[in-house]
Amino acid sequence: MSDHHGNTPAAWTGVAVAMLGFVVGAVGLLLDPVSYPVFWVGVGLGVASLVIFGVMAKLGFHESGH
Repeated sequence: MSDHHGNTPAAWTGVAVAMLGFVVGAVGLLLDPVSYPVFWVGVGLGVASLVIFGVMAKLGFHESGH
């Protein structure tokens, strides 16, 4: 494993957006009655986190120099 594993702007941003997606999805499921639109927004944020990470990695933000 490299010394900078997970310590790049791309990794931090991807994890932050994914965590936001999990929180939004959980709130949607905890509401009474369950709010499926809010839940699916959370799922969308989770998927978007993968896309954001991929784009940032392609732009060079997943390298040790950042």
